[in-house]
Parts: sequence; C-alpha cells; structure tokens
Amino acid sequence: MVLLEFAMYPVSKGESLSAYVARSLDIIDKSGLAYQLTPMGTILEGEWAEVMAVVTQCFEAMRADCPRVEVALKVDYRQGSTSRLTSKVAAVEDILGRKLSTGG
Repeated sequence: MVLLEFAMYPVSKGESLSAYVARSLDIIDKSGLAYQLTPMGTILEGEWAEVMAVVTQCFEAMRADCPRVEVALKVDYRQGSTSRLTSKVAAVEDILGRKLSTGG
C-alpha cells in the first residue's frame, strides 16, 4: 500500500491558486481513494497504479491551460499495510497519550 503526498500548482497564474487546487481536489474526491487535504498538499492512500493515475489526471487537468506546472511528490510504500492514512497518526498519539492537531 502506498501513501503519496503531493502538491501541484501552476507557476505564473497569480497569487491565489485555490481555483486550480480545487480542480485537483475534485478529481481526487471522485477517485474513491482515501485522502487527506492539508494546507500544503494532499495525501492519497492506495495501490501504486491507483495513486499515480490520480496524480496523472490532476496533472493533465492542470496543464490544459497552465503552460508551467510545479509538482512536489513524496511516496511511502509498505507491503501489506492498509489504513495508514489514520494509523500512522494514531500510533504517535498512542505513544504521547493524547490527541494531536491534524488540521480537522
């Protein structure tokens, strides 16, 4: 199972890029994959081909009217592990004995 964190945005489209980010989030939300939106990017959970297909769809939508696109991508693969989107945070909270702020 893969956790993939990425940020994708056009270069030279002004100061506020939320309209472009919203396009990607529409694709991500409709994909059916587990995900978490953060202020600095989005985390997807799924099989390699699934998460990469979503990133590719986001890229294709972005480049349709953006001549320059920047992408930052980080991947963590762990064989056989599922529900890591929540379990990794829960493991740290268990060690500390308290809930942490996760943006929710």
